[in-house]
Amino acid sequence: MLDSAASVRQVRPSAETGLQRSTSGSGGQGGFAAALQQELERTQVAFSKHAMARAQERGIEVTPTLLDRLTDSVERAQAKGATNILALDESLAFIINVPHGRVITTMSQDEMKENIFTNIDGAVLL
Repeated sequence: MLDSAASVRQVRPSAETGLQRSTSGSGGQGGFAAALQQELERTQVAFSKHAMARAQERGIEVTPTLLDRLTDSVERAQAKGATNILALDESLAFIINVPHGRVITTMSQDEMKENIFTNIDGAVLL
C-alpha cells in the first residue's frame, strides 16, 4: 500500500513540471499528457471545517459514495457555469462552492424544513 502512495507522489511532481513542458512544445494539441494532467488534478469534493462539524452534529455519514455523488454534482455544475450550488437528495442538503470544490455546510431533512437557501446560483439533485 505504501508503494502505491509513494509512486503517486513521484508521478505528480513530474506531471506538473515535465508534462506541461512537453505538451506546450508539441504544438499545443494536448493528447495523452494533457489528459493525464487533467486526471491528476481531478480531486474529490472537500468539506470545510464548518461543514464537517455540522455533518458530525447532524449524524451525516460522509462515505466514499457520497463524496463521489457530490464530486459529480460539482462537475455538472461547473459545466453550466454555477459557482455556489445546493446539492440535494431526499434526506440531505449540501451548499457547495463549485470553483473550490468545497462543501460549505450540510443539513439533514429536519433542518431543511425551516431553511431558506440564499446565495446559490444553481441546484443539483443527487
